[in-house]
Amino acid sequence: MKDNIFHIKNMVCPRCITAVGEILTHQRIPFLTVKLGEIALGRSLSSVEFIDLQFELKKVGFEIIAEKNERLVTQIKSIIIGGIYEDKDFSNKNLSGILSDTLHYEYSHLSSIFSKVEGKSIQNFQQDIKIERIKELLEYDELSILEIAQDMGYGSAAYLSTQFKKNTGISPSQYKLQHLIKRNTIEGF
Repeated sequence: MKDNIFHIKNMVCPRCITAVGEILTHQRIPFLTVKLGEIALGRSLSSVEFIDLQFELKKVGFEIIAEKNERLVTQIKSIIIGGIYEDKDFSNKNLSGILSDTLHYEYSHLSSIFSKVEGKSIQNFQQDIKIERIKELLEYDELSILEIAQDMGYGSAAYLSTQFKKNTGISPSQYKLQHLIKRNTIEGF
């Protein structure tokens, strides 16, 4: 069954899962599962089907990953993105343990490969994804900065604000205000 599992680069959200599922359906390729960064097919592909699938995926920004290190990096990214967006307690869990247990490699090995392929550490990638999630939560305007800090595993709203400003150049409050200004301008048309 391993021959029927493919790792897909650039799958980062539920819409990506839907898009890849639609491509497989349109190509009449039976699949068992589609999840972030991975598809499991119901059968092996012919050479022509594989090339067609690669072409269709590439048209919408995805790519089948053949190289082992790139596959590992994609799996690491999928675990982090999925955890931050789908598991409220993810930020409070031991990331190195999660990655080691899930991928069956020592964390030092995963960290080394990730840094070589991505040019940044796993922790920096996780921080970047957290910041993007915080931006999204600020835009929704449903939670206070303190609630967002708690949900994202920060010890306090002040620490979240410091990290946010360090990464974006502005405070969460300023970001929220800029976003609302942009939204109001767009809605005015």
